[in-house]
Amino acid sequence: MYLHLGQNEIVPERRIIGIFDLDKCSTSKRTMDYLKQAEKDSVVLDVSGELPKSFVVCDHPYHPQIVYLSQLNTSTLKGRVESDKLVL
Repeated sequence: MYLHLGQNEIVPERRIIGIFDLDKCSTSKRTMDYLKQAEKDSVVLDVSGELPKSFVVCDHPYHPQIVYLSQLNTSTLKGRVESDKLVL
């Protein structure tokens, strides 16, 4: 199964570690430190095309983790994951 994150970016569902709401998580110092470090490590991919609403952390074959910034909110991404599972 795959999850479409927006802007032609699709990730294998098995690689997803977590889906996070950017507004809710951005108040946490730990989360902000994590995102700043990910940015320094060049493992943040902005696939939002506009103001991001969520971020998705995935494992990656060439990096410990990769962070995708998406314009879709977490409920939309969660719904896409769940709708794929119902089809099977």
